[in-house]
Amino acid sequence: MAAPMRASRIRGNYLIQFAHQHTDFRIAELKALIDLFNVDIQWDEKSLGDESPYLKVKILSEEDVRKIGSRSVLIKNIIELWGHGGTYSELNESLRETNRNIMVPHFVKEKSFKFELDAFNKKLSHSYKLEMFQHLPQDVLAFQGDVSLDNPDEAFFLLEDYGPFGSQAPENPHQIYFGRQISEGQRDAIRKYTLQSRKFIANTSMDACLSLLMANIGQVKKDNLVIDPFVGTGSLLVACAHHGAYVMGTDINYLLLHARGKPSRAKQEKRESDESIQANLCQYGLGDFYLDAVIGDASKHRMWRQQPMFDAIITDPPYGVREKAKKVGTGVEDVKLSDDQKIGHVPHKVDYHLGQIFKDLLNFAAKFLHMGGRLVYWFPVYRRSYKEENIPTHPCLHRIANCEQALNCRISRRLITMEKVRPFEEIHESDNAQVEVDHYEDASFRQMYFHPRQSKGDNSKEQVENGELSIKGENDNIESTSLTENG
Repeated sequence: MAAPMRASRIRGNYLIQFAHQHTDFRIAELKALIDLFNVDIQWDEKSLGDESPYLKVKILSEEDVRKIGSRSVLIKNIIELWGHGGTYSELNESLRETNRNIMVPHFVKEKSFKFELDAFNKKLSHSYKLEMFQHLPQDVLAFQGDVSLDNPDEAFFLLEDYGPFGSQAPENPHQIYFGRQISEGQRDAIRKYTLQSRKFIANTSMDACLSLLMANIGQVKKDNLVIDPFVGTGSLLVACAHHGAYVMGTDINYLLLHARGKPSRAKQEKRESDESIQANLCQYGLGDFYLDAVIGDASKHRMWRQQPMFDAIITDPPYGVREKAKKVGTGVEDVKLSDDQKIGHVPHKVDYHLGQIFKDLLNFAAKFLHMGGRLVYWFPVYRRSYKEENIPTHPCLHRIANCEQALNCRISRRLITMEKVRPFEEIHESDNAQVEVDHYEDASFRQMYFHPRQSKGDNSKEQVENGELSIKGENDNIESTSLTENG
């Protein structure tokens, strides 16, 4: 007897419309969400670049499309692609060739609808938009329902691509797309968690978009246990708790965690008594996900139970721009305190080399992450001398992504994502984190920031004025960046 035939798995054609922000992070976030939700997808990674925010994909179900849209902060919309072309004539011909069974169910009288026209790299007038809607084939798009601009049952998008952002927009678009909206991205979450209305912030608090992006790339999900070893004001904890994870952190800065330092907001003379990380989470109804923040040294791994316990480590280590990074220690070896001396003792601190910070962070992740857990952290670099060999490695960790956020023409920071692929117990105790080429061996990042090293043929001049670094080369416009470590 012949084996029964399997039903063919037909993938639908969809178009992802990205926001023009953090373009180097698009692939990393999309791949993380595809893996997180186990989405069966076909797409050409090379077709997604900085020049265009549109990506054509093939996905099995609308449910999978909505899963991706439910998490992504870099996606604006995902539409079911009905047609596309270089001109409106080509678009209309493409629409006529689309399977009618896909379109007709959405034309019924019971469904209200609206049209939206959005363009990349060009501002369009209202009259132009109305005119373009009239160019669509009325016999193909035979809508019977009522128009509803506020709360439609269906939304249809007409998207025009006018070439790379910042270039001179041509009179006519390079490419035109039309389709039915399936899902929006989570751009509203960026506005919800904006630092402008956050209860407790500091100069280096991570902005909402990057915090949520890090949580997505780290594949943080409901009931995870997540730690930030350099927690600061807890911006990354807020983003992780947003997805239902239980969060905690450590920080060596006693005054900051107790909100006794200098306030960061203009015209605020002193911090309020109720400022805290917990207050930040409670502000958004996430207080139940907050475990605690420990005043402690992230380099001291012996204070933790020696077993895997965290599902993700999401962090932004100190770069030492405003002041040198510190850790607990002395210049004297084998210091021991009596029981009486331990009472009220304030540990002495020593400088903490940035290269060592990252080695300790990877060793921490190798020890305390569950298998498959992810480490996501920022690595600041001087762009002219950066090379792949600067990124630390560990035999238990596999690097998943390396994305760049340029802060100015010389300085950037790279978001490194690593996944635990090997139990810590399987390696020799001497097989710890290694760096092939130490990026900070010749100069600290602070020195790179304020006094960039001169490379061959570099005739640029640097000036530091009013706490800002201004850079001007012979063929460059002046660029500046403040001392905010999170960009």
